[in-house]
Amino acid sequence: MTATMIKEFRLPDLGEGLTESEILSWKVAVGDTVTLNQVIAEVETAKAVVELPSPFAGVVAALHEQPGSVVEVGKPIVSFEVDDAGAANGSDVANGRGASAVETADEAPEAPTAAAGPAVGSPAKREPNLVGYGAVVEHTGRPTRRARGQAQSLKQEQAEAPKAPAAATPAAPQADKETGERPRSTPPVRKLARDLGVDLESVKGTGPGGLITREDVQNFTGSQEPEAEPHVAAVVPQGERETRTSIKGVRKLTAAAMVQSAFTAPHVTEFLTVDVTPTMELLARLKANKAFEGFKLTPLTIAAKAVLVALRNNPTLNSRWDEANQEIVQFNYVNLGIAAATPRGLTVPNIKDADRLTLRELATALSGLTDTARSGKTSPADLSGGTFSITNIGVFGIDAGTPILNPGEAAIVALGAVRKAPWVHNDELAVRQVMSLSLSFDHRLVDGEQGSRFLADLGAILADPAMVMTMV
Repeated sequence: MTATMIKEFRLPDLGEGLTESEILSWKVAVGDTVTLNQVIAEVETAKAVVELPSPFAGVVAALHEQPGSVVEVGKPIVSFEVDDAGAANGSDVANGRGASAVETADEAPEAPTAAAGPAVGSPAKREPNLVGYGAVVEHTGRPTRRARGQAQSLKQEQAEAPKAPAAATPAAPQADKETGERPRSTPPVRKLARDLGVDLESVKGTGPGGLITREDVQNFTGSQEPEAEPHVAAVVPQGERETRTSIKGVRKLTAAAMVQSAFTAPHVTEFLTVDVTPTMELLARLKANKAFEGFKLTPLTIAAKAVLVALRNNPTLNSRWDEANQEIVQFNYVNLGIAAATPRGLTVPNIKDADRLTLRELATALSGLTDTARSGKTSPADLSGGTFSITNIGVFGIDAGTPILNPGEAAIVALGAVRKAPWVHNDELAVRQVMSLSLSFDHRLVDGEQGSRFLADLGAILADPAMVMTMV
């Protein structure tokens, strides 16, 4: 008979030195049989939603945290019953070392390193991922259930184990009464259901394969999803005068970053209003050009390209103040950040080496970046390493503002709405398409003259795209 043991999996550091994560949902329940590297949960860090793979092959013995719980890195989140082979495959993966029959939360977790060799008995090849481990084994089917008798035996073994977790196991998501399967939906839909107080088991899915969609949840309640502030519940009990929401996730990180930026870097903001009629005419011609067929082109696309050209002539705006080393770091590349309003809050993913992209490549990158951000799937790597940012407040009908710097960057430009307005053109009053540009910069790095020259160059390109020829 194969010997079995209980293994605990602690929440790993998911990157960027983050100290905690929120359990969004479990993909498994107690009694499920899982394979190595099978996705067992979705967790939300302060920067991104991450799928968490299993470090063991075995049976889920206990889930220590419920969806919605904020868990510190290093705390146990799930226990597995594994045999000796499964323990050998997953022990080093889960904790960076071998493990005893039952590992407790008191033992400090050790993060695996990329340089470490494969553990004994592990697959020959592993694919890296956000938690530092992975396997060639792919699991595409649904988890299988243990027989009732085996589940009872498992509970008895857990009770007899001297070091078994003492805390009660939270109730797992209930299965559909007819099919025995849990309701199928996506993380944003589950978040919406929680906000609206909707039990997904009561909702019939109209999506592919019975998937529960956002519309299904909204139609079930007869209410609409809150748009301006997604963290505030849409349904407020009658008589309640306040709604309180925990500060966590992206909202918490954004608040801390903005406070740090505002009170560390001396901000200066300059404004310039530009006649962008030639840019809008160019945009119309490009959309009609077969070479750009299938590409999503917007004023942001042209403005982003103009920013990259202007930065080439004004490199001080693409730099960083290194307080620790008392150095100014000037970047010879541009990782262009684009502020994106998402259901999780404000994020600023960036396009790596954007200055090397053609207009078509830039259009593709922008489209993919915004779609990924709104779906909540932006990786931590795409949210770090930015060197200059754009915030497109014009999509909200706003003309100008005073944007706060993304921490670690020297400047950010806000693009206002494109509006028809009376304008002096060729010494005559005419109706033209006008945009306001708002540039904020760190006065430690950028002098007023340098900031003004950058803004003037950007405005010149948008007023007459042919000016690019004089700058490259």
